[in-house]
Amino acid sequence: MPLTIVAVVAVCAAMAVGPASPTSPGASTATGTATSAAAATTAATADGPAVKAGRVMENLGRGVVAVRSSNTQVLVSWRLLGLDPEGIGFNVYRSTGGGAYAKLNASVLTGGTNYQDSTADLTRSNSYRVAPVVGGQEQAPSGAFTLTANHATEPVVRVPLRSGGPVKFVWVGDLDGDGEYDYVVDRQTSPQKLEAYSNDGDFLWEVDLGPNSQNQDNIEPGSSAVDLGHWDGVTVYDFDSDGRAEVAVRIADGVRFGDGTTWTHADDSRQFMAVLDGRTGALRNWSAVPTTYLGDGPMAARLGVAYLNGTTPSLVAYMKNRRADGAFNLMMGAWKFDGDSLDRQWTWERGSQNAPDGHNTRAIDVNGDGTDEVAEIGFVLNGNGSLRYSMGANGIIHGDRFHLADMDPSRPGLEGYGVQQDNPSGLLEYYYDAANGSVIWRHNGGPADVGRGMAGDVDPRVPGMEVWSFSGLYNAPTNRLTEPNTSLRPWPQLGLWWDGDLTMELLNSGKIEKWDPQNPTSTGSLPRLVSTWNHGAVTAAQGGPTLVGDILGDWREEAVYTNASHNELIIFSTNQPTNTRLYTLAHNPAYRNAMTFKGYMQSHHPDYFLGAGMAKPPRPNITYAGGGSAAVTTGAPARPADSRG
Repeated sequence: MPLTIVAVVAVCAAMAVGPASPTSPGASTATGTATSAAAATTAATADGPAVKAGRVMENLGRGVVAVRSSNTQVLVSWRLLGLDPEGIGFNVYRSTGGGAYAKLNASVLTGGTNYQDSTADLTRSNSYRVAPVVGGQEQAPSGAFTLTANHATEPVVRVPLRSGGPVKFVWVGDLDGDGEYDYVVDRQTSPQKLEAYSNDGDFLWEVDLGPNSQNQDNIEPGSSAVDLGHWDGVTVYDFDSDGRAEVAVRIADGVRFGDGTTWTHADDSRQFMAVLDGRTGALRNWSAVPTTYLGDGPMAARLGVAYLNGTTPSLVAYMKNRRADGAFNLMMGAWKFDGDSLDRQWTWERGSQNAPDGHNTRAIDVNGDGTDEVAEIGFVLNGNGSLRYSMGANGIIHGDRFHLADMDPSRPGLEGYGVQQDNPSGLLEYYYDAANGSVIWRHNGGPADVGRGMAGDVDPRVPGMEVWSFSGLYNAPTNRLTEPNTSLRPWPQLGLWWDGDLTMELLNSGKIEKWDPQNPTSTGSLPRLVSTWNHGAVTAAQGGPTLVGDILGDWREEAVYTNASHNELIIFSTNQPTNTRLYTLAHNPAYRNAMTFKGYMQSHHPDYFLGAGMAKPPRPNITYAGGGSAAVTTGAPARPADSRG
């Protein structure tokens, strides 16, 4: 019989908001617009507190990956870390058939962190690792990646899964502290489940989300249901900065954790934020979701990460439920996990405020003070939970997609781009200053549901990013069409960096494509780089992958799918070399935050301009979790060898 964790039913039922956790009775009640859990936590002004130290981020390894790029060649790729010293070089080593490692490069590699191996005996297994070179001294080697004998020629890494139901989303985090990303996947069964796997596919644990995950309505789901419509209710990150990632999940009665214990509560609508041990799936601690809107039923949620104090991560949540009159209640909140207690920092309730929301949440430092804000399509909250600005008064309403990035490198700060759903004014898309919400330009037409919108540099002929929905491809800084024929703009779904130049490639319905400004073609006939179905991949929500992110190798991005049997992750990793050297995007604060959010899946952006003609990005103001620091001058210590692919 599984053990039972009994929530104190009588106390919880009697209180609007119970203790934030068993060890944290001092959490505040959600009243008014925004309320703080403790003055020490929210001493920020509207512009946030002064930043005294770098953000504590993941202490990643080199993420070595190898894919067979032709009949005779293997592309080996690895991470340049955020705090690697200037001028660091690398040596690449190969072991064939389990033999001794031999160095492949004649001189230390100081360009792009990838290497094309043309001398391997591909009828045998080949293991690759890299050794950093600092000041002429070779450092400890990385962990190894093994390409199996007679491996298929494909830009793919395959990770085995147990048999199970369809997968909508995948999250990554270093669950075991070895410096490499492991995987958490959902299972869209009834009841739903979460499963965790090591980076080479060893099953770790399962969480059964219980009977309250069986209502899988995409607007008003059950109290423990996840990953429906634009909701997720799960995220993965190292919340206590100990070097191992936790799993955050919104729970309710009947959830069975990875160690077999079950959460019980007499009211199926009561919900709690829970932090689980990434190694075992066991409950670490919990905090009650405020009951302000409990009378209208459970709240669906989106979860992600923000550095609200500029140094350590917080769990942030966007939560809604539907009233009897059809309108929605909206609450946002933040929690801090310190390795022991899970404390609610603040909640913000929209109430009657004109604060338009959408289908995505982003957390990014919009004003450059070092602390993150939490952004929706039409408003932004400060790190202390107060409203920074709303664009409702500027005529912005609900919409499906928005982006925040350095779209104009000639202009200080970040910019935003969003699209609209049936705006009565006829507004279709708009471009704005991310720091204060002032609209820079807008495009009107007839009221329309503009269901897609993209931002990225796809035309190197003009400085800055392009933005587009269905009205044409515009250069964001100049508000000018880069392609006069509006029908030749690409489909505005997802972007990713793949081929090694600095412009963005596109990911649409299982196709990695390249829009060519010199020879533009319409959607559906773009030059094709990869057809994911040729490698057994099936699409997930909205024809997309389960995850896009820089999770292996150099700064280029991976796209994660499953096969049709849902017993294998198919991770697409580039097979094209590049001379461009950038630190891993996973060590860029804005980009790594974005990887933790789902909603309607959107492309991630770093906090600097990444595109044609870009300047060298500044060194990120970070330190490493679990004992690492900015003083680190060598590569990660040697990691145990793994065998994937």
